Amino acid sequence: MSIEIREVKSRKELRTFIFMPRQIHKNDFSWLPPIWLDEKELFNKEKNNSYRYNDTIMLLAYRDKKPVGRIMGIISHRYNEINNEKHARLCFVECEEDKEVFHALVTALEEWARGRDMEAMIGPLGFSDKDPEGFQIEGFEYPQVITTATNYPYMPSLIEGEGYVKKKDIVNYHVKVPESIPAIYQKIFARANQRADIKIVEFRKKRELKPYIIDILELMNDTFKEIYGFVPLTDPEKLELASRYLPLLTPAFVKVVTNGTKPIAFAIAMPDISEGIRKSGGHLFPFGIVHILRASKRSKKLVMLLGGIRSEYRSQGIDSLLGAKMFESAIKRKMKIIDSHLVLEENLPMRGEYERLGGEIVKKFRIYTKKL
Repeated sequence: MSIEIREVKSRKELRTFIFMPRQIHKNDFSWLPPIWLDEKELFNKEKNNSYRYNDTIMLLAYRDKKPVGRIMGIISHRYNEINNEKHARLCFVECEEDKEVFHALVTALEEWARGRDMEAMIGPLGFSDKDPEGFQIEGFEYPQVITTATNYPYMPSLIEGEGYVKKKDIVNYHVKVPESIPAIYQKIFARANQRADIKIVEFRKKRELKPYIIDILELMNDTFKEIYGFVPLTDPEKLELASRYLPLLTPAFVKVVTNGTKPIAFAIAMPDISEGIRKSGGHLFPFGIVHILRASKRSKKLVMLLGGIRSEYRSQGIDSLLGAKMFESAIKRKMKIIDSHLVLEENLPMRGEYERLGGEIVKKFRIYTKKL
């Protein structure tokens, strides 16, 4: 039977697109669903400000009138202008282990990109590096965590079969939480703590954290500009991101260093809530939020989400100051593992930091590219 590719235009088609992962992974009991409320906002062109400066297309594949796959294309004009590129992005790809379906989806997307004068396809990569990026290629025996790719092991083979090759690899470390703060951190922390020009700020309640959120995201814009795939957030996008993650954050795992007036460094982590999301099926209501909050309190794994230091303050021990404070909070909460989240393979300073702490690579993800 032939494959039909349709562009998503109706509300019914959009709903099919959003919930396609649930269909594809229905027999995968290890699969971590997204939070569906977030997905509905992500793909809502009226609510998601990213659509204002990106060309996008959402495609569904049908076989015998049954939806069997999806793919999204993005042309990030801001990123292309900043980096002098003509690249389109493929993302949010889902299908069964079917070469014909995958080929039809990717081919249709490539034709769309060529029609807009693009020279290469990159992905999986969403609106920003804050969306799940890459296909996981190693470490499928480890549990999935929020905001990372949740693909089947066959997806890398399917995309490589279409002529795509490695663009970037991303690694994920696990670090065992020690019983006490490592000696090297204690020494650096002691020196940094004596400085009069910086101050570390910690939080106990979310209302204490709220006034710092926008400043943190502005600092992220400044410090992340060198990271592959990152697109600076506009003011509305900062508010969107803050509203999306602030309810899930545990204030004790947010650390900020200021120079007396503004943040110059930050680190944000959160207890792994994957088990709660899995129990809720990705639904917050009516009782899903209870499962998620319970998982946050019981979790023994701390997932690093974001961190950055203003360039003029780097190589001054501030990263170790943040690390010491994060370890201190992790030890108080009796955490067992720190998950590094995603670290670019080429980011040797950060990788070196995790390896000095005895970190072990447990997963690897790959972003692919193909000339059009």
